[in-house]
Amino acid sequence: MLLIRGARVVDPLTNIDATRDIFIRDGVISAPSGVPARLKGVRVVEADGLAAAPGLVDMHVHLRDPGFTYKEDIRTGAAAAAAGGCTAAACMPNTLPVADNPETIRYIVEKSRSAPVAVLPYAAVTVGQRGAELTDFEALRRAGAVALSDDGMPVMDASVMRSALVAARECGMFISSHCEDANLARDCAVNEGRVSEALGLPGRPSSAEEIMAARDILLSAETGARVHIAHVSSGRTVEIIRRAKADGVRVTAETCPQYFSLTEDEVAARGALARVNPPLRTRRDVDAVIAGLRDGALDAIATDHAPHSAGEKARPLADAPSGMIGLETSLAVSLTSLYHTGLLTLLDIARLMSLEPARILGLPERGLSAGAPADIVLFDADERWTVDPERFFSKARNTPFAGRELRGRVKYTIRGGEIVYASV
Repeated sequence: MLLIRGARVVDPLTNIDATRDIFIRDGVISAPSGVPARLKGVRVVEADGLAAAPGLVDMHVHLRDPGFTYKEDIRTGAAAAAAGGCTAAACMPNTLPVADNPETIRYIVEKSRSAPVAVLPYAAVTVGQRGAELTDFEALRRAGAVALSDDGMPVMDASVMRSALVAARECGMFISSHCEDANLARDCAVNEGRVSEALGLPGRPSSAEEIMAARDILLSAETGARVHIAHVSSGRTVEIIRRAKADGVRVTAETCPQYFSLTEDEVAARGALARVNPPLRTRRDVDAVIAGLRDGALDAIATDHAPHSAGEKARPLADAPSGMIGLETSLAVSLTSLYHTGLLTLLDIARLMSLEPARILGLPERGLSAGAPADIVLFDADERWTVDPERFFSKARNTPFAGRELRGRVKYTIRGGEIVYASV
């Protein structure tokens, strides 16, 4: 039994933001009357000054397991997720072998059984993520896949994507689309514009993202299938999604902390540490992404946690792999950039990082009322700290936030009534 005493309860499911106690028995939140008069055998967490929200759900991470475990593995990635306040994380299929078969999905499911967070595997849309032959969606679903994606390898052939959407609809799944036209993106390291020109590098235009987002939304409208637009970085993409939602298209979308807190200038300052796909963009794009979070055009905040080795990220900007880690900084960056600037409330952030990602993934609705599973993050919204990647649980250190002061810190993560992370 566990008693969280005096927390600021932030529950987007019931729209409650009030100071309350939370009593947990047998992994479930109990009614207030269930708190024993005498606290014998009850562990007490004094939560004065802390906020309690439903455990975060990161719907877009790369755990690199199997095949690239020198970068990350399920154990270290799940520990990083717990340290970031997550009680569930959905991992992408660009592993080795690709998670395009039931055996690899079952490997991920089995290896994650002892993890401190729920690890939910995506399966590949096409065999080998090669964009041609569809995988067996139903067999992958039965093996434990929660959704489908060829993340990192956009499905370039529209007819293949259309067939995939139809097949996904028929087996009750959705496709998360990495929206970049590969012919326009061309593995360029930086957004096309002022910074790419100053660095003398070819640029990655925002139209690469916008064209593919528009295509997949049109295909979703035609087929009636669910499509999810991953890691939105462009202001025009936000507007495309906003209009599609107004027209009733079954589209959802996520963005990442880097796209509402950093601009392309970070690449000039931090080099390969700030190289991500899609790339960091302009201040105007950042403002449009924030507007999308505020008005509901964007449904969720995910990290796109992408670990790489120090040696890989030490390469010159044009040669280094894209991606940054984010599990252990995502809540803090969101609080710093959105809450402490007055742009969003704590309820908004809990909705974007817990309630809506869970709904998109088809998980039980996450709240803090009696009878709900005791999956909870406790955080100090005001604590200031300096990011030190050497203290991370992740194997990787590739973050442009290194050395930056953030405001807001996870103190406890509770999954199923058990404390799986404590910073004190």
